[in-house]
Amino acid sequence: METSVAEIKHITKSFGTRVVLKDIDFRIEKGENLVVFGKSGSGKSVLIKCMAGLLSPDDGEVLMLGEKIEGLNNHELNILRKRIGFLFQSAALYDSMTVRENLEFPLRDLKLKKKDEIDALVREALQNVGLEDAINKMPSELSGGMRKRIGLARTLILKPEIILYDEPTTGLDAITSKEISELILEIQKKYNTASVIITHDVECARIVANRIIIIKEGLLVAQGTFKELSESDDQWVRSFFNH
Repeated sequence: METSVAEIKHITKSFGTRVVLKDIDFRIEKGENLVVFGKSGSGKSVLIKCMAGLLSPDDGEVLMLGEKIEGLNNHELNILRKRIGFLFQSAALYDSMTVRENLEFPLRDLKLKKKDEIDALVREALQNVGLEDAINKMPSELSGGMRKRIGLARTLILKPEIILYDEPTTGLDAITSKEISELILEIQKKYNTASVIITHDVECARIVANRIIIIKEGLLVAQGTFKELSESDDQWVRSFFNH
């Protein structure tokens, strides 16, 4: 039985003369948390944008939930994206909307849902991140960690099958970072959601990763568990874990 939720098949991506991704090839299984490590500028964000259909690779294929991204028109891509969650670095909340309105926003296309159903979905999403009390607050009233949690709640409201996290703990203190990492793990266990987590945060990777891949100058140079890579014979690979 096919269990992979994403397949990245030998993709290459260049901007002008600069090759950012070179023959990247891996797959993600259902319910797996995959962490992507790499120095700044190594191609991690470009990889996640190719997976989200925001960029197209020059060569190779991206299959998300069995669909070949490059072959989809805008309408088909939008339908597919409802099954893919995104949590960007900034949490990207709408500042002029309350927390409730921010969470209702992804449901706006589901016109068949009754108000009490929508309320139930909003409350469940806030329960998942432990912030039910924040439902009527404005984003400006929230701390950085709370904004990240609300961003995650909004991502979860459509029950995605895979979530793409871009630096989920950046800019947060150590305690809040650990809370966000543990939340990612809870979501995985509760919904059997697969995730791709781009991070520089070694502690986050230790908590959430089933598997880690490391990209160096656009090439996938190593993959394995946290333990395997942190004990690697390759000093450069090991350097990611010596913090």
